Amino acid sequence: MAKPPSKAPPRAAPRPAKPPRLRWDKKPARKPRPDPGPSKGALERKDGEERIAKLLARAGVASRREIERMIADGRVTLNGEKVETPATLLKSLHGVAVDGKAVKQAEPTKLYLFHKPEGCLTAERDFSGRKTIYDILPKDLPRLMPIGRLDLNTEGLLLLTNDGEFKRQMELPSTGVERTYRARCFGDVTQEQLEELIHGIEIDGVRYGKIDANLERRTGRNGWVEMTLTEGKNREVRRVLEHLGLEVSRLIRTRYGPFVLGDMKAGDVGEVRRVDLIEFRKTLK
Repeated sequence: MAKPPSKAPPRAAPRPAKPPRLRWDKKPARKPRPDPGPSKGALERKDGEERIAKLLARAGVASRREIERMIADGRVTLNGEKVETPATLLKSLHGVAVDGKAVKQAEPTKLYLFHKPEGCLTAERDFSGRKTIYDILPKDLPRLMPIGRLDLNTEGLLLLTNDGEFKRQMELPSTGVERTYRARCFGDVTQEQLEELIHGIEIDGVRYGKIDANLERRTGRNGWVEMTLTEGKNREVRRVLEHLGLEVSRLIRTRYGPFVLGDMKAGDVGEVRRVDLIEFRKTLK
């Protein structure tokens, strides 16, 4: 008897042919990223060399951030050539000019205490013609920069320095330098409410760090509140107190680090002794 023909294994279904690649299906060529210029690590640091932005800040030209803007605007030159990056490393400011004027070597760091009056801006100039601290400061002082700011209607202790690097260090929240304010307020608040601020508070999406607050005294619904903090964000004290339902009628900064306003009168200026400044800088983080 003849054997039945064996069944052939089933054939795999043919793969569908790939559609032809059209020229508009090609991946676009990747555009090269713009050259951001040499980074801090792109330049080889040698003994005694520092970034030009840091040297200029220390010389009191401006804050480091402002100097970086000056360099981007082509205002800083080295031996007549525009400086391309704030990461440029130099041993000194010899040959460096800003707006065509040679920059002098950095002088020793100086620190001044100034009792800023109410009604003047912590700014070099105001295009609307309002009074600034530089309209009040004695003209024989060196070029000074404020450490932090006090708004138009806040009075009290303002520190001034000729060293932009020291200014930056003092302003950083990570440095942890305390500022103390006294606020005259109208409204109702309890010591328990103020003590809750030690845990920090969030207002309109802005997080404020811990604040040590105490109710000093009250007469009816008027009272004085003392607050010590380390961040110093824009209008921080006023915003926190207003969030608690208080109306601030007067705000005075009485302390910045170990430096106190004491009995200084509005407009008074005093220089911190160099030995005291050196000792204080040793304590900074």
